[in-house]
Amino acid sequence: MPHRYIKIALTALVLIGAFTGLMWSTLREGTEYYKNLDEVMVNQEQWHGKQLQLHGYIVPGSIYRKRDSLDYKFKVQNSPARSAEGANDHVVEASYTGVVPDTFKDEAEVVLKGKLTPTGFHTDPNGVTAKCPSKYEVKSAGAGL
Repeated sequence: MPHRYIKIALTALVLIGAFTGLMWSTLREGTEYYKNLDEVMVNQEQWHGKQLQLHGYIVPGSIYRKRDSLDYKFKVQNSPARSAEGANDHVVEASYTGVVPDTFKDEAEVVLKGKLTPTGFHTDPNGVTAKCPSKYEVKSAGAGL
């Protein structure tokens, strides 16, 4: 009888160890935080090198594209329009190489996937999601369908 309990205990221990190892190896690299720009900029050093989805708005007039390339540099801020005092506005410079969505333009709401570094936010390939709020606004009842 005691051998039977030892076999059951060893089997359970092996299964628990295998499951724990599998979960650890899967989740170790897959962790990605979704944060608003103002949350990240309060304590930048804490977020350096971590995989992020960063939410913000493109600063008007900040989009720069290198001639004959797909290299973009632009600035992202935490609100769609800068306030008059500008005291609480955080801005980070972002870089991206690749094709951008059609809705990628000044004041567009964006979610960038990548990593924050001391030089700015480096966006992953296919890491730009942009949305133009005016495109999705509900038309008033007086307007035609």
